[in-house]
Amino acid sequence: MTRDQESSQKSLIDLLCETLISISQNHYQHIENPVKCSKRASVALIIRTRPSFNHWPEDEINQSDSNIRSDIKKFFTLPWVQQGDPEIAFIKRAAREGDRWTNHVALPGGKRDLEDLDDKNVAIRETAEEIGLDLSLSDALYIGNLPDRLVQTAWGTFPIMVLCPFVFLWTKATMPPLKLQPGEVASLHWVPLRTLLSPSSRTYQYVHTSDRFLQKGGILSRIILRYTLGLMQFSAVRLLPSESLYCSSTKEFFPKENLTKSEHKTSFISKIIGQSSTKWNDSFSRNEPLLLWGLTLGILVDFLNQLPPYNAIELWSYPTFTNYDARLIISILTISLKRRNKSLLRTHSSSTDQSTIDTEIEEIPNKDFSFSTAQTSDQIKILHKYQLKNQSDVVGIMLDGYYDKVRRGAIIAISLRTIGALSIMFVILKKYMKIKHTN
Repeated sequence: MTRDQESSQKSLIDLLCETLISISQNHYQHIENPVKCSKRASVALIIRTRPSFNHWPEDEINQSDSNIRSDIKKFFTLPWVQQGDPEIAFIKRAAREGDRWTNHVALPGGKRDLEDLDDKNVAIRETAEEIGLDLSLSDALYIGNLPDRLVQTAWGTFPIMVLCPFVFLWTKATMPPLKLQPGEVASLHWVPLRTLLSPSSRTYQYVHTSDRFLQKGGILSRIILRYTLGLMQFSAVRLLPSESLYCSSTKEFFPKENLTKSEHKTSFISKIIGQSSTKWNDSFSRNEPLLLWGLTLGILVDFLNQLPPYNAIELWSYPTFTNYDARLIISILTISLKRRNKSLLRTHSSSTDQSTIDTEIEEIPNKDFSFSTAQTSDQIKILHKYQLKNQSDVVGIMLDGYYDKVRRGAIIAISLRTIGALSIMFVILKKYMKIKHTN
């Protein structure tokens, strides 16, 4: 019986149990900070089980022996857990002017301070500060870590920090009262794991490209980029929370100003470059979907890729532009790169007996692989490259070298459109001069 056939006969709870045990037994090596990049940050991926209506635990079961709750396998044998619905906690960050991640859906966490002992303690401290949940309690079981990733800006040009994700399991059926920090968190959402695994939850997030492509530049440069490249399209997951908690003391919870009227006051120039003069215009709306994308989606892919059908990376797609000519140019430039990176993941999968791609990649520095004659020297060089980089997150491997091609494709698209526009202007001017000369 194949692994997929075996997994189809198991419940999501049983599969989650096996995955958490695997994570607890296979730790990923931490990435050291590169030169001129000293910042580190940590986030907590917190899992809980929501009891079903017909299997709500009694008080004595809910307060079960700590020995049971400290053992992953024993915990998942509890009746209310077996019939429950596993969920993951996400936060929506508060609106803060100048914050790179303002209003983004994320995992609880933050930057490392000098007094922090290690990256794990950062995740614990920041979670307590942001949402009021103490992960150092015996009710919170530390599972392990997911692959670290080097966070870069300007399309992979400048490294800004190393991000370290850690997995925790809340072992009680109830949660303590949570306190959301107004300056950091706008809302907290518990999202069922089964909805995250569903392909129907996949969608796209569209963002303006000018800030990513230009570190410096005026309004004219942004207008040119806005209409040459269009928006940038990123893979996203639409979150469907089973429970949400809002920080009512934040301005975006219930703004005093009339947003409907203020939207019409947006200047013409601001509309062109895709910016709004209304400070809270895009900061909060209960009618807008919660979209998970970017860094946090990459962390989620690393986790979901260890659960059946083991194809979370296939549900992720490469970032691209909305304008068709720019998209076509980038597609042509990245054909070989996409094949190379996909081949790398396949090589990992065929070279080890691990159950997930993430674990396979983590094992690379400690194993000697016997490559078959079908494996090219380029694949071996790529594997050696990742051993040196200690790169182990799935999305990071798929994106290796991609943004260099995107930047090149964007320049080509801008150049072609500029040449086309100038050619049209030249033809029009030539006809105008000819008509004027005949008259």
